[in-house]
Amino acid sequence: MSFLGKLFGGKKEEKGPTTHEAIQKLRETEELLVKKQEFLERKIEGEIQTARKHGTKNKRAAIAALKRKKRYEKQLNQIDGTLTQIEAQREALEGANTNAQVLNTMRDAANAMKLAHKDIDVDKVHDIMDDIAEQHDISREITDAISNNVAFPNDIDEDELERELEELEQEELDKEMIGISVPADNLPDVPATEPVPAKAKPSKEKEDDDEDFKLLKSWAT
Repeated sequence: MSFLGKLFGGKKEEKGPTTHEAIQKLRETEELLVKKQEFLERKIEGEIQTARKHGTKNKRAAIAALKRKKRYEKQLNQIDGTLTQIEAQREALEGANTNAQVLNTMRDAANAMKLAHKDIDVDKVHDIMDDIAEQHDISREITDAISNNVAFPNDIDEDELERELEELEQEELDKEMIGISVPADNLPDVPATEPVPAKAKPSKEKEDDDEDFKLLKSWAT
């Protein structure tokens, strides 16, 4: 508004509708046009039925019904075109509204990030991280120093330990071998008396000599 307009009380500039209000009005217009479409489609179907009813019996009435049908169809085509334009405008407006909301959200997030980083100095952050790393190193050195027992140094010969372990294992194996015994149930019983030696069976030559001796003895007598 110009200065003169303000001075003489000119009209105040009217504030336009918000994006949400504009989208809502477009949707209401779409619903109204859809209802108009349905009404026209019913009118067209009615005029077709009227034209069929009169047919050749009442030609003038049939032609009048067809003319009305043509007008309804023309209106229907106009509404179809209008609906297409309104739908496109509503979709574009919804997209713009979504983009605006996204941008507002990103702007708020950026402002919040600026506020969070307001009192933070990057150089100080690096110094703090260096201090933390240094303290971790000191803590690790202290832990290593505490865990290192001076009474038992770590200069033990690993090969010597291996040999000692092998000797211990061999001793255990020897003990197991010595401890192996035969169960008493499987041993034969010991005889109560001394065994009688078996008589030697005379050989064939001795038997022949005895026969010859007996024969000579009979001749002598």
